[in-house]
Amino acid sequence: MEPGDTSQRVAAEGLRERGCDPEELRQKRVDAAGAEFTTYYYTNLRMHLAGEEDYKEITEDARLKDRAHSELVVPRIYELEGSLPNDVRDIADRASCPDAEVPTPIDDDGCLDTSPLEVEDILEVLLEAERCAIRTWSEICDMTRGADPRTYDMAQRILNEGMDHEAWFIKIQGEYPEA
Repeated sequence: MEPGDTSQRVAAEGLRERGCDPEELRQKRVDAAGAEFTTYYYTNLRMHLAGEEDYKEITEDARLKDRAHSELVVPRIYELEGSLPNDVRDIADRASCPDAEVPTPIDDDGCLDTSPLEVEDILEVLLEAERCAIRTWSEICDMTRGADPRTYDMAQRILNEGMDHEAWFIKIQGEYPEA
């Protein structure tokens, strides 16, 4: 690059030199940021854990950390010449993990069951959301190991927290009396 040239980023050029495709990595990070962003569903899931205050607290901790992960990832996307979609729906649609939605039980007649949700159903949704995040961040770690130390460090820290969350949800599922 010529001095003063603002059309390229040194970090993106460095990735190319080390065999990592910056565009592919940007897209994966946008998808991962979308998955972290959409954990606002945890707010709703948490409300269905009424009376299970310890579980609500763990769910809230996971929700707050996942939102922080989203905020951590976004600047790196822009640093490597990327951007987020302008429409929040597009961000959610691109998320690398499905929404952690409240399970909607259906009765034997195919109608929506309006009875209270079971705690173990909520815990299962939370566990599967963390497992998807672990797969996503493992893939980003694999892509960036040796090619993008900054993104690798960030992804590794998020991956470690996801593994902690998975362990929490497995542990509380094992402790829950009906599990």
